[in-house]
Amino acid sequence: MKYLSRIADAELEMRLNYMGGVLIEGPKWCGKTTTAEQQAKSVIKLQDPDMRDAYLATAKAKPSNLLKGETPKLIDEWQDAPIIWDAVRTEIDNRGGDTGQFILTGSNSVDDSKINHSGTGRISRMKMYTMSLFESGESSGEISLLELFDNPNMDIDGVVSKAGINDLIRYACRGGWPAALKLNNTRESYRIAKDYLEGVVQSDIIKVDGVRRDPKLALAIIKSYARNLCTIAKKVNLLKDVEAMNEGCTDRTFDDYVKALNRLFVIQDLSAWSPAVRSSTVIRRGPKRGLVDPSIAVAALGLSPDMLELDLKTFGFIFECMAIRDLRVYSQSVNGDISYYHDRYDLEADAVLHIDDGRYALIEFKLGSAEIDMGAAHLLEIRELVRKYNSKDKQVKMREPDLMIIITGGPIAYRRNDGVLVIPLACLKN
Repeated sequence: MKYLSRIADAELEMRLNYMGGVLIEGPKWCGKTTTAEQQAKSVIKLQDPDMRDAYLATAKAKPSNLLKGETPKLIDEWQDAPIIWDAVRTEIDNRGGDTGQFILTGSNSVDDSKINHSGTGRISRMKMYTMSLFESGESSGEISLLELFDNPNMDIDGVVSKAGINDLIRYACRGGWPAALKLNNTRESYRIAKDYLEGVVQSDIIKVDGVRRDPKLALAIIKSYARNLCTIAKKVNLLKDVEAMNEGCTDRTFDDYVKALNRLFVIQDLSAWSPAVRSSTVIRRGPKRGLVDPSIAVAALGLSPDMLELDLKTFGFIFECMAIRDLRVYSQSVNGDISYYHDRYDLEADAVLHIDDGRYALIEFKLGSAEIDMGAAHLLEIRELVRKYNSKDKQVKMREPDLMIIITGGPIAYRRNDGVLVIPLACLKN
């Protein structure tokens, strides 16, 4: 299959131009190695069964020997020999800080206890995600998210989505796994996420740090996250849910499993945005529960496209998860950060997208058109709170939202009279 360009391609090239090494982190099977291979001149794969023992023995005896070769040199799944991190950092120094020397890829986050140096100034850390709808060719990409920040008055009226609700359901069930795209939205393509999930609970959650964990409990926790997807469910409620499926889960055990699933990039919660527009005591601060790809929730709950076509309420949460994944991908080149806003008065923004120069967008996700008015009212009220805050005698003013967007599964993009933009997910790109 021909390599499908990733938004991460340009990001990797840019980082190699100014840093000696780049670490690409992200979930297993999201395409990290394939993307890195497009720019690498030489490659070592530590999980190659023919060479694994030799590579690990060399890493233990003289890790610098593994760093020889044309640059950039790719070291895939470097965390299997953590000493490589410090070896790469030292070698970059030995080469006078030359840029573009090494690419490291890993499917679990850095275990800081096994490395001596953070890598600051030598190794740039870059996140990678499963494929967005634009990368998989299912979004037309007629509306650029980043261009909207630069030109908020850009004409979007009449841009039509080529994906209906049932199409979006199939894309979410299949997920953004590159291997699934080869299967053309067939029934087999939905198996990829199920196999991924099985691998996580049966093997990866043990390999991440060598601690033996119960696959049934790991699956129960992921199922609970899937049932509470894109909600601010409290840990105590998740724990009760897990205990109902799997007796004997303590608070400490739950935390340990969630930490491991975070390290594997399976769980990806949204943190709360807490602006000073109201007393801090009224802002919900708990995380919004999230998974790295919507297909994980589908697989964990045993759902299918046919089932979701009859349960659009459930799909609404899965749609939000898919949209958050795409926003993460589209904003990565500007170090985008995503949070949410929700206060005790039930005023909310499903997402707040911050980019690295301080601009931000308030975003609501609405699957259909029935709730667009309500979503727009929420966004406008938050803007009004900011304006009221700024109208007081404040030395430091808060920036007003640069964009207010409702991302939908609907058919057409348009600008409302109140300035809120309504944009189908399958029209967006970076």
